[in-house]
Amino acid sequence: MAAPRAVWKGFLKVGSVSCGVKLVGATSEAGKVHFKILNREDGLPVKSAYVDEETGDVVPSEDQIKGYEADKGEFLEIEPDEIKKLKLQSQHTLEVEGFVAIDDIDTRYLEKPYYLIPADGAALEAFTVLREAMAAKRVAARSCVVLYQRGREVVIQPYGKGMLLTELRTHNEMISESNVFDDLNDPKYDKDLLEIAGLLIDKKVTKFDPSKFEDTYEDALIAMIDAKRKGKKPPKAAPPPKENVVNLASILKKSLAKEGIKPTSKAKATRN
Repeated sequence: MAAPRAVWKGFLKVGSVSCGVKLVGATSEAGKVHFKILNREDGLPVKSAYVDEETGDVVPSEDQIKGYEADKGEFLEIEPDEIKKLKLQSQHTLEVEGFVAIDDIDTRYLEKPYYLIPADGAALEAFTVLREAMAAKRVAARSCVVLYQRGREVVIQPYGKGMLLTELRTHNEMISESNVFDDLNDPKYDKDLLEIAGLLIDKKVTKFDPSKFEDTYEDALIAMIDAKRKGKKPPKAAPPPKENVVNLASILKKSLAKEGIKPTSKAKATRN
């Protein structure tokens, strides 16, 4: 299997220390099911096209221009060259602005990961020293990288024999949790139920193993497509979720019994 192509090459710089590095994409869409839009009448693929809203005529690409709606129905035309002048020129240095504790990183801001590796043998020693020093301190580096002519805030942390660089969402992209959680009530509940729930959790504790993760929707798509190829009926749909629990104590105890867990005497007495 051919090595993945680097999407960026440059230098990682911490103070006076620098080394050549390469960025390689850490995700792939190759395994996803992709659809084309067909004409139902003849089964042939159709093409998308931009049409004039008033006349319905197709507008050729050379006559298309970006527009910003300043007022309703009033557009400012933006020429391609005007946008091009605003784009950052390709920069080739990951200048570390500072280090943050890995445990302090708010995972909501993590967006897209890339692998960061030494560019060549000459860079290996400096790269390794920086990675091991960061690992010992349990810190990630804060920096900015220019990808596809756009500056992106990133964090870089040790990962195996290399490092992991992850694009960050901006603060303006995030919705404050207070906008969602503030209207939630803090209900009263039986504290003894926490012991029962804790026993159930202890039974289910496992390791974080992404190799066992399943994309149930993607799997269902593949099964449906396979059935259609073979002229069979599609698989049955998954049953709808059950309604909210009414008697939580009873449901928790049934779950313990199903897992073969014997509750303590105090837990047994709960709501009996």
